[in-house]
Amino acid sequence: MKVPVRLLVEDGPYRGLSRADVERRARAMLDAVQMRDFELSIVLTGDDQIKKLNRIYCEKNRPTDVLAFSQREGEFVHGAGRLLGDVVLSVPTARRQAEARGRDLVSELTMLLAHGLLHLLGWDHETAEKDRRMRRETDRLCAAADAAVLAPRPQQAVRRPVKGRTRPAGNADLAPRRPSHKPR
Repeated sequence: MKVPVRLLVEDGPYRGLSRADVERRARAMLDAVQMRDFELSIVLTGDDQIKKLNRIYCEKNRPTDVLAFSQREGEFVHGAGRLLGDVVLSVPTARRQAEARGRDLVSELTMLLAHGLLHLLGWDHETAEKDRRMRRETDRLCAAADAAVLAPRPQQAVRRPVKGRTRPAGNADLAPRRPSHKPR
């Protein structure tokens, strides 16, 4: 059974990112934390939108790299069912951080997604020991995501039409899609 991962792309397309790759990485992480039947929503957005969210929900008037909105805590926790929550990632901030750290964008976003997912599951880094534990678990989830992407996949269609031309399936830059569900 495929894990319900909902991916919303705002302000894209984002060069170098594949929708299928992001979804597969998220599914691998959910599998690694034994939450394969739970739903995760991911939003890839720009600095302006994440700055607004950061100002509203964290009272910080600046862009950030990742925000996590858990459905497993707060007053509506009983109605969440199998919904874990939303992880919102700023692609421009992640790109700047990746360049500063000498790594690729996909690796940076994978780490941020793992970090956000752990926050949805109740992890925090408020003490040095909790921070060390969370970093180790983040590394474990990133390794699971990387392994899932490198693993052989069932045969896919080799080519598909894209705006009047063809290119390999799964290699398209992420382009915005309409959300498949109403915002919460």
